[in-house]
Amino acid sequence: MSTTVQTATAQGKKAPRPEVSDRSRAENRLGQKLVLPAIILMLIVTAFPMLRAVWLSVFDYTLTAPDDRNFVGLSNYLTALSDDLFWKTTGMTVLYMLVTVAIELVIGFIFAMVMHRVIFARGVVRTSILIPYGIITVVSGFAWQFAFSYQNGFVNSWLPGIEDSFNWFGDTLPAFIAICVSEIWKTTPFMSLLLLAGLAQVSEDMLEAAKVDGATWWQRLWKVVIPNMRSAIMVAVLFRALDAYRIFDNIFVMTNGAEDTASISFLTYRQTIEQFQLGMGSALSVLLFLSVLLIAFLIIKLFRVDLAAARQE
Repeated sequence: MSTTVQTATAQGKKAPRPEVSDRSRAENRLGQKLVLPAIILMLIVTAFPMLRAVWLSVFDYTLTAPDDRNFVGLSNYLTALSDDLFWKTTGMTVLYMLVTVAIELVIGFIFAMVMHRVIFARGVVRTSILIPYGIITVVSGFAWQFAFSYQNGFVNSWLPGIEDSFNWFGDTLPAFIAICVSEIWKTTPFMSLLLLAGLAQVSEDMLEAAKVDGATWWQRLWKVVIPNMRSAIMVAVLFRALDAYRIFDNIFVMTNGAEDTASISFLTYRQTIEQFQLGMGSALSVLLFLSVLLIAFLIIKLFRVDLAAARQE
């Protein structure tokens, strides 16, 4: 009887938290020292514009009447959150992020494996794959706008079943596809570069042991490679998701927001630059910043990467 009570009591207690190793403490201290100068510099450069945007967001303020500034509190935020246009552009922005990041993750992983396994001309292969990322986004946007043009572009003539006169920018779906293609082409090399760093951390001994045990190529991929790359995949997805959520250049160049292709960044640009509504534009920029923080929090929670556990500490 007493043994049963002791067992039940032991099961009811929470498992003790694992002790942090001296190596982890030392790495945390070193990481904090290395990151601190960058954090200070970032705060110096970005703190004032961020605080200025928060300050302007509580005013009804336009550049056409700089002396007529009225305090409205949270009215700009309530106006934005109650507007269907804001939620439509938010949905389109999330769609841009999900589609581009998902496709870039798959293609980038394939490129990373090619760069990791190639033996001959490794430098040439890696440089060739990374060329699109070195091109300015505006330049690549103009190039893809020309490619998808129904007047003199080559996409219609290359795709079977597509008429030469098909206008990719005449409707929401084809325009969305064109923008996503340009974004994927431009930023997939960045994804592959981050994943390549993760592949370099996968132990060859573990792969050989799995191969000796009879594991197939797919089993080694899903059971050995991807689990050991979880932290690298999280970093790649996090960086690209935050960047894709702030998409602006390709939309500005290729459609100028027509056919319901505008993103939150483009909506903020229109309110601030085109319509001179600094108050509303600042409120939208603050909402964009908060949504970016939310996305980062959700991605980190989704992956739940424990670096100490990955090092088996």
